[in-house]
Amino acid sequence: MHMNADQTLLVLASASPRRRELLSQLDLRFTVSAADIDETPHAGEPARDYVGRLAREKARVVAARHPGAWVLAADTTVALGAELMGKPRDAGEAQAMLTRLSGRTHDVYTGVALAGRHEEALVVHTRVTFRALSAAELAWYANTGEPLDKAGAYAIQGRGGVLVAGVEGSPSNVVGLPLAETVALLERAGVPVPWRAS
Repeated sequence: MHMNADQTLLVLASASPRRRELLSQLDLRFTVSAADIDETPHAGEPARDYVGRLAREKARVVAARHPGAWVLAADTTVALGAELMGKPRDAGEAQAMLTRLSGRTHDVYTGVALAGRHEEALVVHTRVTFRALSAAELAWYANTGEPLDKAGAYAIQGRGGVLVAGVEGSPSNVVGLPLAETVALLERAGVPVPWRAS
């Protein structure tokens, strides 16, 4: 049966080049339409609830612009205890965040949501341990520019990989899109995946 293009349309509600790259690795056809929403955490909101809420809001906002599509959204945050760590504003703030993460284990949460033709959301949790970092290393990495658009001020798939001693859970979750869980979500929703093409 031939399906119209709009019947198989998957829209990624994210401007993140890393999410785009991860989704592309699955040979899925999709378009990108970023959501612009207020990302301020609610007072006392746990990290898991925060990313789940933001992912659902992003998916719904973009789904309203793309009737008939599956809309996939995600939001990632780093939590050190109860403190949420977003994206640093500059190298100084990046260095301060990294200093607090040095030698410790932190939590990475990504909320993934589908809206439009199918509504479902989930949250994936990964624990990341940094090795103890010298002041010189921290300054070097903070000034590479790599931390600036990353939650928690590091990119595990880039130079930031040198900071990480261990990962417990999904590595792609730390990059910004937990692939195994996202694929299961897409399959449940009926999104055509390459290995199940009709």
